[in-house]
Amino acid sequence: MEVMEKTVDEWKPALLPALESKVDELQLLGYSKTSIDDVWKCLVEKVWKGNPSKRLFEVTQDILHLNTNIYMSYLTVSAYQDNEDLMASIAALTGDTEE
Repeated sequence: MEVMEKTVDEWKPALLPALESKVDELQLLGYSKTSIDDVWKCLVEKVWKGNPSKRLFEVTQDILHLNTNIYMSYLTVSAYQDNEDLMASIAALTGDTEE
């Protein structure tokens, strides 16, 4: 029997039920604005650190075992990065430069 490995991005369409389940779980825990894209990006950045090759059961397990602490850490870092991008955009528009 051949072991079927694909990159995590290739598995994404087959994983929508698991992703929806994780989104529902996080929403029940109070993360009301959680989306499938947010969960996926969190997994790519924090758990997989890229687009590795894995088997379907491994990717499913990673999704269902995503810890709320990891997700919260991802959201916090994303918020800081968005804020820095916003400040850079404002500075570019107003002509302010940091010296």
